[in-house]
Amino acid sequence: MSRLLGLDIGEKRIGVAVSDPGRRVATPLTVLDAARVRADARELIRLIDQYEASGLIVGLPLTLSGEEGPQARRVRESIGRLAQFLPVPVSFVDERLTSSEAGRRMREAGLTEKQQRGSKDMVAAAILLQAYLDESHEEHDDAEADGGANTR
Repeated sequence: MSRLLGLDIGEKRIGVAVSDPGRRVATPLTVLDAARVRADARELIRLIDQYEASGLIVGLPLTLSGEEGPQARRVRESIGRLAQFLPVPVSFVDERLTSSEAGRRMREAGLTEKQQRGSKDMVAAAILLQAYLDESHEEHDDAEADGGANTR
């Protein structure tokens, strides 16, 4: 398997997380300037190449009712403009409440709001990527269990 990168796209910053090669664990990686990435995808492409990522998992900020609102449309538009330059496929995942969850975890770790400012986005990216990895492994494990019952 190969790594995946998770992106939490905001107006000002893009949080980036990376999975391990076995796609079991997501780790916060960095925060990119959103305006710079929207203008020139090379910084993001460098991360894809550096970590030999085979895909991007992008958080889609759905409304609490599960619908796509203006913020989700902005994320889709941003990725749509970048996708033509990206060397890997892009998948979207529901990222509802990841930023607030990241803030909660960082507060529990003793960080103030000011200390969180530079890293909350990459922690949110790790949370959404981890949720994707967990769901993928559950689906894979379920498929193996169903197939395994027939082969033994």
